[in-house]
Amino acid sequence: MKSLFESDTYNAILERLANLSPESTAQWGKMNVGQMLNHCQKPLEIAIYNKDFGLKSNFLIRSFFKKPMYDDSTFRKNMPTPKRFKVSEFKDFSTEKERLKSLIESFYSLKNKKDWTPHPVFGNFTPEQWGKMQYKHLDHHFRQFGV
Repeated sequence: MKSLFESDTYNAILERLANLSPESTAQWGKMNVGQMLNHCQKPLEIAIYNKDFGLKSNFLIRSFFKKPMYDDSTFRKNMPTPKRFKVSEFKDFSTEKERLKSLIESFYSLKNKKDWTPHPVFGNFTPEQWGKMQYKHLDHHFRQFGV
């Protein structure tokens, strides 16, 4: 799995983000492009700012769903979205795109960070796992919108 901490991957993600437009349409799912851009900010905010969004963990989630967050598989289409990450209200495309770009840049700047706060649901991740998880989520949604 690629990592958002790899410079080639980081640059490719920024290029894919730049290729999104207000007219980009989803190939699956219910979000429009502005909502998707807002949704993609949340996992980055967990990593960068230690936000927990009121998310709760349990043994079953950590046991069965942690490894798929960073392994080599892709997320399947129409996966359920945690309630706290669902976006149903209107989101301005330009604002959300710029905010996501800023968060991606901030996350990448942490590529040498060694001591990460545990994820509120999945617990401890290595820096490598954080980078893979962030890439995997962005890749999933960028594929959703054809970029």
